[in-house]
Formats: sequence, structure tokens, C-alpha cells
Amino acid sequence: MAPGQVLDDSLRSEINLKIRQGASPRHVPAVILQVADIPRTKSGKISELAVRDIVEGRPVKNATALANPEALDNFSNLVELS
Repeated sequence: MAPGQVLDDSLRSEINLKIRQGASPRHVPAVILQVADIPRTKSGKISELAVRDIVEGRPVKNATALANPEALDNFSNLVELS
């Protein structure tokens, strides 16, 4: 998200539509959330597995490989994902 931009229902609908048109309805996520940062490896790749582990309440096995492990805090204890 650009600085100052907010994820509202209108933007969520637009994202859903773009994914549905560009991929398929099966690819549209059930929940779209705005977070301050996402965890990335030191090479810059997004670490989906680390996010999955945090969301599912498991310890992150590769936290030392993350350039910004503090970004995992954005995903712990999210009511929207319960």
C-alpha cells in the first residue's frame, strides 16, 4: 500500500475482482488485510511459510533467514484470521 492509503471495502472489492479476472474465483482469498510490513528473506523474497506458521500458532523455523522478523508481529493474534 502506498503511504497514507487505507484498505477499505471498495479497495477490497477491486482486489477481489482483479484476482477473479486475472486468475480464477478459486484464487480469491477469503480475507484481505492491511498490514504495515510483510516478512521477507534476506534475498528479498516474501516468506509465506513464516506467515502461515505464525497465523496457525506454530513457531517459525526459518526466522533467522528473515531480513525483518519483526514483521511477523503483524500476523500474530489477528482476530480476522481466527
